[in-house]
Amino acid sequence: MSGKMATSSTSTILSWNSSSWLHSFVGPINEISKLPNKRMPMLVLAQKKAKKTRKIILKQDVTDLGKKGQLVDVKAGYYRNFLLPTGRVQIVTPDLLKEMRIEEERIEAEKKHVKEEAQQLALIFETVGAFKVKRKGGKGGQIFGTVTAQDLVDIIKAQIQRDVDKRIVSLPEIRETGEYIAELKLHPEVTAQVRLNVYAN
Repeated sequence: MSGKMATSSTSTILSWNSSSWLHSFVGPINEISKLPNKRMPMLVLAQKKAKKTRKIILKQDVTDLGKKGQLVDVKAGYYRNFLLPTGRVQIVTPDLLKEMRIEEERIEAEKKHVKEEAQQLALIFETVGAFKVKRKGGKGGQIFGTVTAQDLVDIIKAQIQRDVDKRIVSLPEIRETGEYIAELKLHPEVTAQVRLNVYAN
């Protein structure tokens, strides 16, 4: 009888130890199906780490990346191992972003000012009337030589004291007396029309 009791208690101990060990390792049996869900957050974290980037500004042109002054996102490893050692980039900080914004605003204000000046000059050309150009004349209204962009620039300077670059002047071919229209490209968005009255002396 004592032999039977010993066998019974041993099997009880083994049975308890086995279930306790299994419970501590995997939890209750009905939770085993939840194990795959516990692994998913680890996979997501690994993906996020692989996509880590740095926001940088290019200090010079970089092939296949961008132009000087451009703001770009690059992989952290590419920045650390290639771009940073070559000194081609600068990491973007809040202070740097603020400086860039201030500089952009200054440039935009300057562009606006230049355009406004061009518009004012175009208005002057429209209200001043025709510029008179005197040339030595020949038969039938013909003139000797032709009227050039430099001629127009000199006349504008003499009559309204404005300096104009002859490279922005577009003139038709003028070989006889009459009225002509010249165009002055004062700004990429502003073109002034200037009237010329060519006469012979």
